[in-house]
Amino acid sequence: MKPYADDLDDQDFKRERQKARELRQSPWWKRRCSKGRCHYCGGRIPAAELTMDHIVPVARGGRSTKGNVVPACKSCNNRKKQLLPMEWEAYLHRLQSSP
Repeated sequence: MKPYADDLDDQDFKRERQKARELRQSPWWKRRCSKGRCHYCGGRIPAAELTMDHIVPVARGGRSTKGNVVPACKSCNNRKKQLLPMEWEAYLHRLQSSP
């Protein structure tokens, strides 16, 4: 697994985007979304409005696999951006501890 986007070439990105498109069409993904829950905030979201988020972003070395993608609301997905799980947790902790 390559840790930085600089190590990934255009073919790697294209391949991972294609894998993500295929996963989005799979029965497995449709079942995940049918639960209507955002992985990050736990909010109830209509299945059609859930997005696919890479827990470890492709740009940071993640892959489009069942173990690395989760349904997320657009708000959480936009806030998470390219953060790794430990960086996302630190971000949430800072939000909770700020006045």
